[in-house]
Amino acid sequence: MNKKYLPCLLALFAMLVTGFSDAQKTTKTVDFIIAIVNDSVITRHELNEILQITLAQLKKNEIKFPPMDVLEKQLLERTITTRIQLQLAKEIGVTVSDNDLEQTLDRIAKGNNMSRGEFFTVLEKSGIKLTKFRSEIRSEMILSRLKDREVLRGISITEEEINDFLRTQENFSRDAEEYQTAHIMIRITEEADASTVESRHQRAKAALVKLKNGAQFSQVAAEFSDAADAMEGGVLDWKPITQFPIKFASELKLIKSGELTPIMRSPSGFHIIQLIERRGKNKASVLIDQTQARHILIKIGEKTSESDAQQRIIDLKERLTLGADFSELAKLSSEDTSSSAGGDLGWISPGDTVPEFENAMNLLQIGKVSDPVRSTFGWHLIQVRERRTKDTSDQRERQEARKILNQRKGDEAFQEWLQQLRDRAHIEYLAEEK
Repeated sequence: MNKKYLPCLLALFAMLVTGFSDAQKTTKTVDFIIAIVNDSVITRHELNEILQITLAQLKKNEIKFPPMDVLEKQLLERTITTRIQLQLAKEIGVTVSDNDLEQTLDRIAKGNNMSRGEFFTVLEKSGIKLTKFRSEIRSEMILSRLKDREVLRGISITEEEINDFLRTQENFSRDAEEYQTAHIMIRITEEADASTVESRHQRAKAALVKLKNGAQFSQVAAEFSDAADAMEGGVLDWKPITQFPIKFASELKLIKSGELTPIMRSPSGFHIIQLIERRGKNKASVLIDQTQARHILIKIGEKTSESDAQQRIIDLKERLTLGADFSELAKLSSEDTSSSAGGDLGWISPGDTVPEFENAMNLLQIGKVSDPVRSTFGWHLIQVRERRTKDTSDQRERQEARKILNQRKGDEAFQEWLQQLRDRAHIEYLAEEK
């Protein structure tokens, strides 16, 4: 399972456990269709379940409920967006295997400090059917894979973009402050006409007025925000000031904890941000031990058995002991892509290779050749040529810059993609039955 969305699944688990029992007690028994989304429907019963779970989560987080009609509308829109994505995933063949699902369930249990059995017991005692929980987790995994495939894989960052970013960010590599914030986002689309944009702007102004009149930010976020975290009060994780868009960062630098930015416009909509807290972060030099090494690899496969590969590597070790040149022998015999370079792997940092290879390499003296080493790739002979301690701060700085730019581009592209999906979908709202 992709680790990046495990926290989302853990949060989903916590939400279901805290809210699902109450949801079962209060859900209406009468059911009818309230929306049509392409070739599927959303029912009143389905929305009631989502509503009750959300109310339980808001209560747990001590967030004052927005008006019920506003909350229901927000949840219905979110459900429609999710339904459209799942329909597309089914259409283009994005799936999650039973094995992947089971591994994810194991990791969720472990993330909650439980065994598989304890985890399922908690679910059942909370009134959650395992079939429903499995279905919810599978859907979350499918949505993540769909986003990766349709949006994130198309994001690319050039070296010039990284250079430009580093030039425009003051003190990026040293003493970068981190900010914890909460936000409200009023979404607008690229195709929105002037009257629609003005209407959304007025909605942002109404939210700001409520905030300035003393309303809790979390309550206003739950009522007004179109962001995915609206029902959690719009609170974001700690992140460096450099990860915010430049316009947002400039405004955040001007305010104190608890204060609000003015309404800001971005390609995705209008934004209001509250600064919760800021803290300094000193990025010290990153020193790592690196090894320059080369190797000869004999692979195990259909044409080469385990014993044959092992014997070949033993024979090569004997030839090296008798004075054969390592580089020439690698060019002639190695089955790795590095063979053309005499087996040279360049400078290797911790974690760059599989553990069996790294452990054997770390035990070698400079110039010495290892005994045959078995790894998942086959049988190796390893020679260490040099070692050094290197300050990789610049390299890590560029990696972090790339990550920030990827996140920015990815967030913008995802919002645009979601809106395009909705624009193409057939969505029909049906009047409530009396």
